Amino acid sequence: MALVSLLGSHSLAIAESTGTVAPHTCVVVVPGDIRPEFGCFRIGVVKNLKFNRSMVYWHLYSFPSRATADAARTSSGIVVEEDGRVWLSEFGSRNIHVRGGRSVAAIGPLRLVPADSYDAEIAYSVMRPSDHSRVHTHSGPEAWYVLTGIQCLETPDSSRSAGPGATMTAAANRPMELRVAGTDVARSLTLVIHDSTQEFGTASDWKPTGACR
Repeated sequence: MALVSLLGSHSLAIAESTGTVAPHTCVVVVPGDIRPEFGCFRIGVVKNLKFNRSMVYWHLYSFPSRATADAARTSSGIVVEEDGRVWLSEFGSRNIHVRGGRSVAAIGPLRLVPADSYDAEIAYSVMRPSDHSRVHTHSGPEAWYVLTGIQCLETPDSSRSAGPGATMTAAANRPMELRVAGTDVARSLTLVIHDSTQEFGTASDWKPTGACR
C-alpha cells in the first residue's frame, strides 16, 4: 500500500462569474508554488486500498497539529491541511474511533463498485458564486463535507443542496454537475473512492436541467 501526497488541480471546469466555462486541467502544484485562488485541487491520495465490505464510511477528524494527525493516522489514512486546519480522513465501518482528534463527520455509507483495489482521493475546492463544475462522472462514490457557502448537486434523478457543516454523497457512475448556490464562496473537502485501475473522473455528455440554478 502506497501513500502519496498531492497538490494539484482537479479536472473540473469552473465557470467564471460571467458564466463562461474555463476548463481546469490536472496540474500538479509543487510545494512552494502559488496555487490559484479558485479551483478544485486534489491534495491527498492513498492507493491500492483493500476493503472486505461493500460499503464504507468516510471518517473526518480535525487535529491541533500535523504531527498529532500523522501519529494517529493508520496506513490507509490521509492527512491534509486546508482552511486553516489539519484534517485526517480514515475509511471503514461506521463505528471506528481515532484518538487525539475531534470527530467532525462520519459520511456514508458509500457503496463501493466491485474492484480488486481502490484509490481514495481527497480534494479541496474553492468556488465563487455561480461557479459550477463540468458535467462528469466518477468510477466510485463521491462525498463532500461543506466548509463554507452552499453547494447544489444535480444528477439525473435529483438535485439537493448542502451548507456549512453538512455532507453530501453521490453514487458511482452517476452523471453530475455541482453548482454554487447563494452569494458566498463555497469551500468543501471532497472524497472519491474509485477502482485503482480507473481514472479519478471523466467527462459526461449528460445535459443538466438547470435545477440548481
